Amino acid sequence: MAVALSCQGLWKIYEMGDEKVQAVRGIDLEISTGEMVAIMGPSGCGKTTLLNILSGIDDPSAGQVNVAGKPLFGISDDERTDLRGKEMGFIFQKFHLLDVMSAVENVEIPLLLLGENPDEARTKSMLALEKVGLEDRSEHRPAELSGGQQQRVSIARAIVHNPSVILCDEPTGNLDSTTSEQVMAILSDLNNAGSTLVIVTHDNEIAKRCSRIIQINDGRIVSEEE
Repeated sequence: MAVALSCQGLWKIYEMGDEKVQAVRGIDLEISTGEMVAIMGPSGCGKTTLLNILSGIDDPSAGQVNVAGKPLFGISDDERTDLRGKEMGFIFQKFHLLDVMSAVENVEIPLLLLGENPDEARTKSMLALEKVGLEDRSEHRPAELSGGQQQRVSIARAIVHNPSVILCDEPTGNLDSTTSEQVMAILSDLNNAGSTLVIVTHDNEIAKRCSRIIQINDGRIVSEEE
């Protein structure tokens, strides 16, 4: 099976005065195309730092990340931006929608940044909103949407360009249990359709829906469970 995302010898060391904090310590990880993987661990264990490096938001102190067989580090900023824009989708605990834009305008941002024709971008964005059940809310701004609807808009934005991997940081952290279930049902449907997902979560119910659970503690992988 093809590898969607991998890292080798990943370290992240923060210098705080005279002290060095090893947030990520020598992690090797391989995620195959079509997997839905949960990354879990106690607060401060390094799981969000790991996700930030895997997504290219933060640079590692050592090691490499490969996305769709291409290196994420050791390339120019423009090349990394292009790689992230084409191959990766992002879903966050905070929805990061632009308040002055409608739902469909928020969704089409990744396509426009990639230079997509505006008419084609609008068509693809409406299809993405349809996948998450919000085609009838396309002209609503974020303030006119519930928290669950805003998260569904952010999911549509993450999948509109058909990325090879979708990275999620506590995607249900700001939602009630009923809405969380609706969001996870959408993510599971995306996975069943072939999308690769990496989900940082503290919720055991979310982890149970994943094909693999990776436990992290003190910056290291301490266990993996199918």
